[in-house]
Amino acid sequence: MNEPRHLLIRAIRGLPTPRPPVWAMRQAGRWDPEFNRLRGKLSFYEFSENAELSAQASLLPRRFGVDTIILFYDITTLTVAMGQKYALIPQRGPVPDRPIRSRADVEALDPRPDADRFRHVLRILELVKQELAGDLPILVFAGAPFTLASYALGVGKDLPALRRFAGEQPEVWDALLQRLAEAAGHFLATLARHGADAYQLFDSWAGGLTEAEYLRWASPWHRMIFHNPEINIPSILFVKECPYVEHMLSSGADVISLGTRHDLADLRRKFPEQTFQGNVSDELLRTGTPEQVAEATRQCVRAGGRYRHIVNLSHGLDRDTPVANFAAFVAAVREG
Repeated sequence: MNEPRHLLIRAIRGLPTPRPPVWAMRQAGRWDPEFNRLRGKLSFYEFSENAELSAQASLLPRRFGVDTIILFYDITTLTVAMGQKYALIPQRGPVPDRPIRSRADVEALDPRPDADRFRHVLRILELVKQELAGDLPILVFAGAPFTLASYALGVGKDLPALRRFAGEQPEVWDALLQRLAEAAGHFLATLARHGADAYQLFDSWAGGLTEAEYLRWASPWHRMIFHNPEINIPSILFVKECPYVEHMLSSGADVISLGTRHDLADLRRKFPEQTFQGNVSDELLRTGTPEQVAEATRQCVRAGGRYRHIVNLSHGLDRDTPVANFAAFVAAVREG
């Protein structure tokens, strides 16, 4: 087999790279004036489901010199394909028109939706591949079952509400997680077959769970997805500021994404054959100066040891991030 030439894939596989690869979560988004010009007055779902515009949005970060393109679509794309509609509510995020409340609601969700139900994502992938012509790898993503379930229930980040539901209807809750795991595997496998180069699994809200909850509601489903033989491309696990790194390491993911709570250099020493991603502060990118961002990024590169390390943020880019700070973040890596 020929060795991959893309920095991202080489870093994941532990192959030599002249420098670590760099990209950022939400690198295509509202912080970028070019993105806002492209979106215009379209609603979020109108824009994200327009394959031609979303392909252009996905490619916007290329001008800064990032080393991978992550497709622009929404985390709820999968649950929409499964049969649950959403509206984007200001200050709340995606809210389902009919939140899951019963076993019948769970069974109404299609665990293996036909690819036609998410055809706009396949079209975005096709258009981006055509434009890149192999110059950069393409990342796709899915929400992990716990985080997707929080949206399907209509509670979002409200962990107490989610815990109440899980306690009052444990069979419905477990059935929902199982169905979402099956659907996520099917969705990612389809994108892999259509040419995606790697994927990231987002379990954004699972870091707020107790360890016992994490072991029941997050870890088993991570392992199920990462060990799915149909998804034959490299994998990244992201759990926002997760306190349970040892459980992330046992998930089967090729790459573990770290937050600011983690000591990258220490983990690099303890697990020299594990690829890590992160962990420049997204808050610093929002509030700092370009010089501060560049220095923090250089420190991150040193901590990563220039081996099995993908430079990224602790979370996604905030909408108030100055463009100059993102440019400084990428440039600091590329300048070595």
